[in-house]
Amino acid sequence: MINQLSWKVGGQQGEGIESTGEIFSIALNRLGYYLYGYRHFSSRIKGGHTNNKIRVSTTQTLSVSDDLDILVAFDQETIDVNYKELHDKGIIIADAKFNPQRPEDTNAKLYAVPFTDIATELGTSLMKNMVAVGASCAVLNLDIEVFKDVVQEIFGRKGEQIVQKNMDAIKAGYDYMKEELGDQVGAMQLEKGDGKKRLFMIGNDAIALGALAGGCRFMAAYPITPASEIMEYLIKKLPTVGGTVIQTEDEIAACTMAIGANYGGIRAMTASAGPGLSLKMEAIGLAGITETPVVIVDTQRGGPSTGLPTKQEQSDLMAMIYGTHGEIPKIVMAPSTVEEAFYDAAEAFNLAEEYQCPVILLTDLQLSLGKQTVEPLDYSKVEIRRGKLVTEDLPATDSYFKRYEVTEDGISPRVIPGMKGGIHHVTGVEHDETGKPSESAANRIVQMDKRMRKIKNVRFKTPVHKNVKHEQADLLIVGFNSTRGVIEEAMTRLEQDGIKVNHAHVRLIHPFPTNEMLPLIQSAKKVVVVENNATGQLANIMKMNVGHIDKIKSILKYDGNPFLPHEIHSQCKELF
Repeated sequence: MINQLSWKVGGQQGEGIESTGEIFSIALNRLGYYLYGYRHFSSRIKGGHTNNKIRVSTTQTLSVSDDLDILVAFDQETIDVNYKELHDKGIIIADAKFNPQRPEDTNAKLYAVPFTDIATELGTSLMKNMVAVGASCAVLNLDIEVFKDVVQEIFGRKGEQIVQKNMDAIKAGYDYMKEELGDQVGAMQLEKGDGKKRLFMIGNDAIALGALAGGCRFMAAYPITPASEIMEYLIKKLPTVGGTVIQTEDEIAACTMAIGANYGGIRAMTASAGPGLSLKMEAIGLAGITETPVVIVDTQRGGPSTGLPTKQEQSDLMAMIYGTHGEIPKIVMAPSTVEEAFYDAAEAFNLAEEYQCPVILLTDLQLSLGKQTVEPLDYSKVEIRRGKLVTEDLPATDSYFKRYEVTEDGISPRVIPGMKGGIHHVTGVEHDETGKPSESAANRIVQMDKRMRKIKNVRFKTPVHKNVKHEQADLLIVGFNSTRGVIEEAMTRLEQDGIKVNHAHVRLIHPFPTNEMLPLIQSAKKVVVVENNATGQLANIMKMNVGHIDKIKSILKYDGNPFLPHEIHSQCKELF
């Protein structure tokens, strides 16, 4: 038996590749296995190669694996593109319809299974993906009954006959493959899962759920990959709690609507990717100078311009910190797991209201769309903190309310429109304490200092996730967002090589947690920053905030694919 398995299904986009992986992984998740999935897909609705790689383990896993045990192929391109990931004892299960050919430079065994023919005999070729699931079950010696509830949930609305036909397709695939395998049935049988119930979700769904739990009641957004699922989730859920979603005509409208809703006292958000954030920048500046809370999600993808809209990249850091013209206070958060994405999304609304500034929740495509097992969420951890929001009418006065009152912590009292005694002016030009436009040099300095003072002491529970094993390390590996799991796996291998390694994952990008990071950097002989971009943006931010320029090196990947454990392991090892 084995304690982990790497399984991939591939074919042409629109052939049901995603649903094949979904059905396979949901069933295994319910058996108590931990899963981590990553989809490779094209930026079109139909056509082009797509695959879904899923890692199944008896222990928590937060990265895709280096190699591959089983490749399920619906076309020859899937074999040609992915076969090199297969180890020597790997298996290719391919649809016999396209006469699959095994490349000469692999020892993986090829099984041609008539997915399409079997499915057609049962009623429709559309069920070929279910035949493929059944064939995979034979290799794992997995009872096909575990799929019954999943199939019922997915196809139940179409009637019991359709449910039964899909189960028949799974059984037919299982029986055919079992005969082909002979005494090799269960050749890759997994150790038994613990049977515990856990969530299985993508980061975007966790963000949307976190926003909902955190009191968000309005979202304005424009569809864009890889952020659209946040809007799609909240379109269904917000109305159940009295909220709503508006799909706007463009990204500028989305951001200004969210700002307007927050000004009116409603917790509101918007979400996009790099191109959309570029359009939102002027509006983000408006939120900064008017000190209006707003939560903005940036799901990073390959750039610049349209770039690689369906591929992994982490190249928006500098833009999120410095993208607006002029200088405003803002907070940039970067969760590293789906679980953190939930809690951080809820916390983002608290920080936005407490510090009265834009809060950017930064993710990347791998975290936003990759699906992973998540322990049950603890909703009791979610707080609602509204900062200096005045909730009662103020005494009548002939003076305007000092909405931008100069305070020691830089945070002024805030009111919502219509509150008695709360009248004040709001403008995007520089203003005095009551909001009245002012070009006074003295006033400019006072208001600018007041705004920037707000975020000097941001309270954030875990600004850096630390995996510190050594007081004096040979190597400190630093990352952010989705690279956490792959770094920790590489870290384990480096420790086995006799290298003392610590790991720091930055979760608060701005303001940078210098006090947390500096001791870790000082106590390491060498520092490596792992990131999916071409210019080492996080490394440069670290150098700006902690120095030690000569000590900090980069491991970069910007081909649109996520890091694999062996890549980090081998490049780190080269330093010694």
